[in-house]
Amino acid sequence: MPIILDCYTDEPAGLGVPPYLGVYPRYIAGRLWLDRENVEYITIDDARLALRYGGKRRNGMQTQITTYNLTREPDETMRVLESGDDLIVICGIQVPGKYLSALPGTLHEVNGLIAGLDCRKILTGPAATDFGTRLEGGKSAEKADNRQFDEVIPEYVRGYDEIADCAIMGAKLVDSIPYPVIAELETARGCRRKPGCSFCTEPLKHRFAFRKIQDINAEAKALRRHGVVDFRLGKQSDLFAWKDTDLNRMLKGIRGLKVRTLHIDNVDPANVTSAKVEAVVKYCTPGNVAALGIESFDRKVAMDNNLNSLPETSLESIRLINRLGSRRGDNGMPCFLPGINLLFGLKSETRSTHKENMRYLKRIYDEGLMVRRINIRQVAAYPGTRLFEECGDKFIRKNRRFYWKWRNEIRQMVDNPMLKRLVPEGTVLKGVRMEVHDGNTTFGRQPGTYPLIVGVKGRLELGSVCDIKVTGHMLRSVVGEIV
Repeated sequence: MPIILDCYTDEPAGLGVPPYLGVYPRYIAGRLWLDRENVEYITIDDARLALRYGGKRRNGMQTQITTYNLTREPDETMRVLESGDDLIVICGIQVPGKYLSALPGTLHEVNGLIAGLDCRKILTGPAATDFGTRLEGGKSAEKADNRQFDEVIPEYVRGYDEIADCAIMGAKLVDSIPYPVIAELETARGCRRKPGCSFCTEPLKHRFAFRKIQDINAEAKALRRHGVVDFRLGKQSDLFAWKDTDLNRMLKGIRGLKVRTLHIDNVDPANVTSAKVEAVVKYCTPGNVAALGIESFDRKVAMDNNLNSLPETSLESIRLINRLGSRRGDNGMPCFLPGINLLFGLKSETRSTHKENMRYLKRIYDEGLMVRRINIRQVAAYPGTRLFEECGDKFIRKNRRFYWKWRNEIRQMVDNPMLKRLVPEGTVLKGVRMEVHDGNTTFGRQPGTYPLIVGVKGRLELGSVCDIKVTGHMLRSVVGEIV
């Protein structure tokens, strides 16, 4: 019997960290079920609780996110692990982030956990690629230790023709998961830009290809039959690479399934058009965010790293999305806003890079525009990328001493006033699901692509859903009270 061990994944294109359910476990489960195999699914949280903590949960005032996403009791996890013939480990973080209610597994961790298991071990996912995995930005990639695994397979299911059937069959995997999930849907792979951004692994993993719209909608329909109501079109490098008519057809088909949430993720600023933004506003649900791969507002950095767009193009895309998408929706959030990705450590970065970033960010704010979030990371230079070959971590090492100051200046001078503009005091955010406790505070968020974190005084029941009135602002989150 094969066992799928989901250690969670986060890539430039694709998110599979709870509550987001990535495509890897669903495709693999579907492949095995089509082969008439019995399949068991467990999470890294299940494995930690059973194998590291001896089945004993740690109680305290802070929710233990290392064992939060459990699918079964520890004794059942042990029974499954001891009866399995094949253990398929899905692992790999290539765009490190912070996660509210989950902690992805690393190769080092999973190697220690499964060392004593007597079965055939297979590693798949981003960690099985030549690029490796890294839970923290600005550090060298962690490569696969092949001694632990009998096979290392980057993609267990290959090609869109095979995925078409596997994705539909694999939709029933959600029946094994006792908590609500946001299903990640794949729409395309690779990158149309040749060469792509200096740091990105997506153009190196796949040739650029669109998935068939009927296959995407069929998978969404299958997931909907199994109770999924929240969807994220995130498994692609640029959703706006689609033609206008095809994008409309895809979004209309999914929204027609009476979903609760339909959000998107990655967008190339150079491909932002009125027609595409209007399609997203028409068919997607409020609180939606286009993660713009701007990476830097420094023109020289943009050119030397072949980034998606130059600063003025990025600014125009932010203006356009605001003009067509900033109307507030029925869940309390604007319908559709831009998000900005910034990267520290790219080739040619200097102290002037931060000045340019701040100049454009202040300009965005002073024009009265809104940005849902500014995502700031230190780049990870993966082997095989142009960044790795040309300079590696040279600029990370050179400028690391400035990063905290630069980040803090953005947070204090831009994030906080922008957040107050985005959700002023008195705004009611509907459908906030409570996820974790931290002392006498409960933190929750709405389902979505980049949901705003809300803190509420008191230890509310985890999993409960409330409407929250905003009463104050932190740097990147809000505080509120139940209404």
